[in-house]
Amino acid sequence: MARPVTVTVSHELGADEARKRVREGFGRLKGAMSGGMMFKFTEEWTSEDRLSFTARGLGQTITGTIDIFPQHVRIEAMLPGLLAAVAETITGKVEREGQILLEKK
Repeated sequence: MARPVTVTVSHELGADEARKRVREGFGRLKGAMSGGMMFKFTEEWTSEDRLSFTARGLGQTITGTIDIFPQHVRIEAMLPGLLAAVAETITGKVEREGQILLEKK
């Protein structure tokens, strides 16, 4: 059974810098969202502050969005049955990668 997950990562970068980092670092988040399994991702910026993505692999499909806000980034994904069983682990990985990506340097 599919399971929705939401991760919110706070930041102090402002929307422009957060958007830039998400554009440049989406690869890191992809690995965390797929639980280390081989998935092929497609992504599209549907607005300046929203990235929609789909990942397919192992007969499973992940769909989701990343929304950029001035003080946080929200990642929402629908995990298919195979990954829903380990949703907490995946959510933790996505949160850690997101924090690394958005930490103030």
